[in-house]
Amino acid sequence: MQNVFAGKKIVIGVTGSIAAFKVAGWVSDLAKEEALVSVVMTASATKFVAPLTFAALSGNDVHTEMFSAVREDTMAHISLGRDADVVLIAPATANTIAKLAGGFADDLLTTTILATRSKVLVCPAMNSRMYSHPSTRQNIARLKKLGYAVIDPDSGMMACKEEGEGRLPEWDEVKEYLAQSLSPQDLQGQQVLVTAGPTREPLDPARFLSNRSSGKMGYALARSAFRRGGEVTLISGPSTLPCPTGVNMLKVQTAKEMYNVVLEHANTNSVIIKAAAVSDYRPEKMFEHKVKKEQIDTQLILERNPDILLELGKRKKAGQVLVGFAAESQNLEQEGMKKLQNKNLDFIAVNDISGDNTGFEVESNQVLLLGTSGAVSLPYTSKLHTADLILDRVVSLLVEQAGKTEHN
Repeated sequence: MQNVFAGKKIVIGVTGSIAAFKVAGWVSDLAKEEALVSVVMTASATKFVAPLTFAALSGNDVHTEMFSAVREDTMAHISLGRDADVVLIAPATANTIAKLAGGFADDLLTTTILATRSKVLVCPAMNSRMYSHPSTRQNIARLKKLGYAVIDPDSGMMACKEEGEGRLPEWDEVKEYLAQSLSPQDLQGQQVLVTAGPTREPLDPARFLSNRSSGKMGYALARSAFRRGGEVTLISGPSTLPCPTGVNMLKVQTAKEMYNVVLEHANTNSVIIKAAAVSDYRPEKMFEHKVKKEQIDTQLILERNPDILLELGKRKKAGQVLVGFAAESQNLEQEGMKKLQNKNLDFIAVNDISGDNTGFEVESNQVLLLGTSGAVSLPYTSKLHTADLILDRVVSLLVEQAGKTEHN
């Protein structure tokens, strides 16, 4: 799943909202991702953005009319709906939402949606008063019951200068839901716990001990698990990365905080992936006020932090999959096997931190993945693709365990 959009047929329905101009950028991005984008515009939408704009950005004709003398395909509503891998309606006006809730088919877009059996994502965008009206809320609830995926709008300043709910969601969020709809849902029904980032062990209010972890690998794992249908909890140390879409994030600072929060949630999760770089030691004493440099002792006394992964291995339930990470600069397989066995893990991903393009603070990675059945060197690739490759092994183990349970 290195590029979930490549080659996928995506139909984007654009309706009559000022937010239609934002969707032009979405179409451009999907085209760059090598998706096959077809745009269907309502008559009102063409008043805000010219069809030629979407045609140029998608590289395909834009569909605006049910019957067109120019087009040979007079059954576009059938072919578009039948061939689509996913349909995205953005922006979705109150009028279009009402039509869909009532099963109307009075233009090309609504007939295309009724004809499709693919997943349909709806992005409401309208004035906040229209969005909060009982009829609109009732229609949105009806869409959800009918199986449409409705992405909640953002809050903020509207084009009408009013403020409130109803703004078109940001593309980064919508893109993740779109990616989810195109991904195999092989983690559906699974609760997945991921840890990420560093921890900070304070010396005083101004100073702390930490490490180079940015959290990128753990965040990629959470993102990939959400795309694959998992119910994901991300426990993160300090990081500048935004919370991945659809993920429940809990923030911590110190190793002891992470220990307590992880153990509080571990029992309810079927998959635990501990990608955080937790500090092994903390200062024996934390000063309440900032220590002046002339008063700093040149010797720092440390005490050991609890080993979260070791404790998880001791408490691991039958059927629970436990994955660890290790940062090593030499003897990767030997060091990884020790941790795999000593901590009762199913897999351990060993990062070679001696290179410039793998490990900490970079977008790429190459890990040695060790399991009870042996070792495999994953390819040098993006951290998101690395996450997918790791989760492939996790899913295979879950399937294997489920099969054994059925036969017992």
